[in-house]
Amino acid sequence: HVQLVESGGGSVQAGGSLKLHCVASGYIFGTCAMHWYRQAPGKEREFVSTISNDGSTSYADSVRGRFTISQDNAANTLYLQMHTLKTEDTAVYYCAADRLLGGVCYTPREGGYWGQGTQVTVS
Repeated sequence: HVQLVESGGGSVQAGGSLKLHCVASGYIFGTCAMHWYRQAPGKEREFVSTISNDGSTSYADSVRGRFTISQDNAANTLYLQMHTLKTEDTAVYYCAADRLLGGVCYTPREGGYWGQGTQVTVS
């Protein structure tokens, strides 16, 4: 049973920083990609960042240069370091992971795994 548990959210003033953590249990890091998504009130859930199993990263244009995704395989933990936060970054942030099935990695939207989310509020 895979479980993703986020922490590190909170309230911060614009220009500040936060670091989100996602501890995964029952999931083997390094086999498939892991991600951060976010959902603001009244909006669709949107992609924030991905780290692939080879360590390569990608970011949404809105966060590139301000956010950094990383993972610690030994600690089974995914991170999102957020700097220079803006009010428009206010959202529930979700950790997500691909599901490995039959040698194929299925994205979170294709049946992968999601955490419960952690609230980030920037004022």
